[in-house]
Amino acid sequence: MKDNWYDLIEKLKNVVSEDRILYSVPMKEHTSMRVGGAARMLILPSNREEIVEAVKMLHSMDIPYYVVGNGTNLIVSDEGYPGVIIKFAENYSDIHVDGCEITALAGASLASVSNAAMRNSLSGLEFASGIPGTIGGAVTMNAGAYNCEMKDVVIETSCIDEHGNELLLKGDEHDFGYRSSRIQKEKLIVVEVKMRLQRGNISDIKEKMMYFNACRREKQPLDMPSAGSVFKRPRGFYAGRLIEDAGLKGYRIGGAMVSEKHCGFIVNTGNATANDVIKLIEYVKERVFQNSGVMLEHEVKILGG
Repeated sequence: MKDNWYDLIEKLKNVVSEDRILYSVPMKEHTSMRVGGAARMLILPSNREEIVEAVKMLHSMDIPYYVVGNGTNLIVSDEGYPGVIIKFAENYSDIHVDGCEITALAGASLASVSNAAMRNSLSGLEFASGIPGTIGGAVTMNAGAYNCEMKDVVIETSCIDEHGNELLLKGDEHDFGYRSSRIQKEKLIVVEVKMRLQRGNISDIKEKMMYFNACRREKQPLDMPSAGSVFKRPRGFYAGRLIEDAGLKGYRIGGAMVSEKHCGFIVNTGNATANDVIKLIEYVKERVFQNSGVMLEHEVKILGG
């Protein structure tokens, strides 16, 4: 494996600019929860060719890798990640508007895509304007809010598989479900997303976005590091209500705490470790099951360990 890493570094330099290949990167600097140990390597590709070639290389050399956006739905263990993190964010974030369609590279933030839609009088993405994270991650997990989901607007997604093969998903081929998709199930990598919206009035669109964002500020602990809503909504219940009913509002393990503002969130009070967060997630599951008979399922991704 040691020789593999030396070979990888030399080969990657022929694909990705050397200043976009980083080593021993603390993942707490790349996740919204602000916890986690170091990734052995992090690369910041800037175009499709770099992504494809890097994935082919990593697969052929049997080196583990994981693709992230802004790290808003991710907990990396304190031990870190022994492989390569491929990050799509500002380095891969162009947005193009053509009539009622918006095409965005996977690293474009949901906020920037929603704002581009608003500026072009396009309605349908207002719900996403306050969701943290990138368009790639949002489509992968079919993110949603206020009774809307990404499946309502996505018409095509360009992906690559673990071998670096490119494929285009259209319409029902996405197999969207609640916080799931074919992309997630088959571990595909989103490269580019095309969405179709509707013509609207720019002032109405802006007002709706401002309303949704005000609701978020009122109900969610946006002033503290978190990974967003930790648990999927159980059928017929609300995770936050089940957690509160189990007496866990404000419950802490180390520096991790069940939010006092919204029990569906776990927040970093300032000095949490990834282990604190993971232990608290498991404790919440156990207590809620004891109290209600409902087994919660976390939607945040836990990496490494």
